[in-house]
This record gives sequence, C-alpha cells and structure tokens, in this order.
Amino acid sequence: MTTQPPRVPTQITDPTGRQVAANVRRVREVRGWSTYDLSRLLKEAGRPIAPSAIAKVERGERRVDVGDLTALAAVLGVSPSSLLLPLDDSPSRSVEVTGGGSVGADVAWDWADGKRPLRWAEGSDIGTANFEYRLYARPTYRREAQGVVLRPRGARGQEQLARIREGYRLLSAAGLDLHELQRLDAESFEALVEGGDDGPSLD
Repeated sequence: MTTQPPRVPTQITDPTGRQVAANVRRVREVRGWSTYDLSRLLKEAGRPIAPSAIAKVERGERRVDVGDLTALAAVLGVSPSSLLLPLDDSPSRSVEVTGGGSVGADVAWDWADGKRPLRWAEGSDIGTANFEYRLYARPTYRREAQGVVLRPRGARGQEQLARIREGYRLLSAAGLDLHELQRLDAESFEALVEGGDDGPSLD
C-alpha cells in the first residue's frame, strides 16, 4: 500500500492576493475580532467562511474570490479597495498591482477610486484617456463629479472624437441611455467640438 505524499498548502503568490491576506488580518485585528467572530459575522451576512478558512486567507493559503472579497469588505466595514491596496497613498511608495505592474501608491488609489486609468497608453493624449476612462468605467453622476470638458481640435482631435463616438455607439447598443451618457461633460456631445479656452485640447 502506497502512502500519499502530504498535500502541499496553496500559496498565494500574486501581489494583490498577498495584500488582501495582509489587509484582512490587519482590519480584523483592529476590530478586535477573532477568526471565529469574523466567521460568525460572515455567516450572518449570508457568505459563510469557516474560521479555519479565514486563517488560511490571512496566511495566503486560500484564494479569495470576488464574492468573498465583497463580503469581507462589507462585514469588516471597509471598501473593497482597502483590502486590495496598502493603507498608504504616498507617491514615493511603489505598489505592485496584479496585471498592472508597479505604480505609485497614489496612482493605485486614484485608479481604485475611479479617478484615472492605472496607466497611460504610450503616445496617448491624457485628456482623452481620462475621458474614455470615465465614459467606460464610471456611472453618470460619478463622471459628472469629476467632469472636464474636452474640446477636440485638429485632425488628431477629430480622430479621437470619432473613437469616443464609437464608444458611445457601443454603449448605446449595450442598452445604456445615450441621453444620460451625454450628461458627461456638456449639454450635448456636439458642444465639445466648438472650441474654447476652458478645457484641455485634444490636438
């Protein structure tokens, strides 16, 4: 009879996974809760995770799926982003974001808070990139709170405008209300091509 080798524990190696593990432990301990307390609260919230599984999460031996992440954040009384990132937004600190590489902590938090893309594509216009980020990633009123009027000029500006218009078309085809989308920056999208001195140019 052959003996099965002992099971090697899962080890979470990606940087965001490790950060989640550290943050769950940090917030749980700040709350003064045991793993049993947290497990009980998760069960009451409809997302049961055993105390032993929570301990594995904190040791980086159990993967946290998106349902677990949102339940942990809700029960711990924090935002999901506060479990994904270190509690430090210093520009001098680098943060490893899984799939995104190393960025400044302030950039990572701005991205998680929906304020800007994680990275600018090489050769991209920052104003256009910000516009598209808000268009594709933020609800209407969240976009308005960060609104900036873009005024495309020149051939390059018109090309970028055409790309943004295509984004509008795709969003409309997906069932989103174009009237609401047009509230992004101005009374109508056509107003953005008139020019002016009160917004970044796209030329």
